Amino acid sequence: MNKITIKQELNPLQHSLFTQLNDVMLADKRRLSARIHGIGKIKSTDAQQAVATEIEQQIQQAKLRVEQRKSVVQNPIVFPESLPVSQRKAEIEKLLSEHQVIVVAGETGSGKTTQLPKMCLELGLGNFGMIGHTQPRRIAARSVAARIAEELQTELGDLVGYKVRFNDSLSDNTQIKLMTDGILLAEIQTDRFLNQYSCLIIDEAHERSLNNDFILGYLKQLLPRRPDLKLIITSATIDVERFSKHFDNAPIIEVSGRTYPVEVRYRPIAEEDDQDQLQGILNAVDELQAEGRGDILIFMNGEREIRDTAEALQKQNLKHTEILPLFARLSAQEQNKIFHPSGLNRIVLATNVAETSLTVPGIKYVIDPGTARISRYSYRTKVQRLPIEPISQASANQRKGRCGRVSEGICIRLYSEEDFNNRPEFTDPEILRTNLASVILQMTALGLDDIEAFPFVDAPDKRHIQDGVKLLEELGALEWKVTRQPPSALRAAPPASKGEPRFFFYTTS
Repeated sequence: MNKITIKQELNPLQHSLFTQLNDVMLADKRRLSARIHGIGKIKSTDAQQAVATEIEQQIQQAKLRVEQRKSVVQNPIVFPESLPVSQRKAEIEKLLSEHQVIVVAGETGSGKTTQLPKMCLELGLGNFGMIGHTQPRRIAARSVAARIAEELQTELGDLVGYKVRFNDSLSDNTQIKLMTDGILLAEIQTDRFLNQYSCLIIDEAHERSLNNDFILGYLKQLLPRRPDLKLIITSATIDVERFSKHFDNAPIIEVSGRTYPVEVRYRPIAEEDDQDQLQGILNAVDELQAEGRGDILIFMNGEREIRDTAEALQKQNLKHTEILPLFARLSAQEQNKIFHPSGLNRIVLATNVAETSLTVPGIKYVIDPGTARISRYSYRTKVQRLPIEPISQASANQRKGRCGRVSEGICIRLYSEEDFNNRPEFTDPEILRTNLASVILQMTALGLDDIEAFPFVDAPDKRHIQDGVKLLEELGALEWKVTRQPPSALRAAPPASKGEPRFFFYTTS
């Protein structure tokens, strides 16, 4: 832990109290520091002593909380040898001890999502604050928390917990906290220094979501003021040097994936309409089932397409097969079915939630239509759209990597190899293709008025910034004084419904 830096002249009473703060939690340290500084404003010596005695009692209670947190962790922590990231544990822990920021690049199956928080726990980073671990989606946050809790042989909500919108499972003993990136974004509003955390793991950074890019920019400014805060950025092996450069050439450690060979078959469909795509999927299912027993993962554009495809598959009367949908609006109970094999062949119909942030166990085959709904802002029409577009090569390879985890796999692409080779290498970061009103409102509420100077990983188009400001003005979400700031009612507002656009910067949590 970093020593408390004392910048003002203190009396002996204050100095004695400050020396005891290095063994308390970060949040307690900030709170008690303010109280100790307040002693200097008290004129009466007796009154100073009385307050100091009360503070010392609180310090002792805070120290007991740390000891309690240490006792919750059952050592030694076990790391599965079959996971590639476990083979690099000593190297990762050494880098994390020596650097404030590290970048961990790993392919599908490396184990980075579940094992990195355990490494932080082994280093004692959960003793003085929480190990925050962000996921892009709620189902991923819940499922990863459950998996880590199982590996640590603890009840979910005790040592390991999670927080998503409208639901959480946490306790005073929680040291590893899974959450959506939207939750962390909302917490910045009330905890500017993120004092409850001693370490943050930003997972799936390669997705380049709007939330993650803002968080990485905010942390770029915060870390010099929080030298005791560790940061781990995890990514597929996609443009990881960009994250390293953003944080002053932070060290990169690459971890191989745990995969078997995957055969790619191209089966382009004749026409790009829904019926032809549906028939292409049915043909691919028949082809794969003829290859032998194994679960199939089919990527779909959205809920409607999933329901239509599920209905068509049901009519095929496939023997010993269950069909499982997977999309955001499903209940947690329905979503969790994918983690509990029934013994039947499974066909999982999923949106791109299954592309990176969530691993569906037991998948041997993948069917990839090659499209997804991608949010895109039109500067010309001033409209945010959600068109169906061809995915990038990187996304296609992520989808391919979903199979071949348990044995040799097959990925059928419903487009040609020439089409694949002509696609862009990466998907554009969301911040370069979206309306920026939500980000501008978030930044203004935090007092970050100079949007163009904010250290984004990729700077957005100035025209999009201007459009975002104009939209907020039209909605009455910005007040113009000497500086631009949101109305006071917005600053501490709770998450809002979709019908309240003034608050939409919270709706992604």
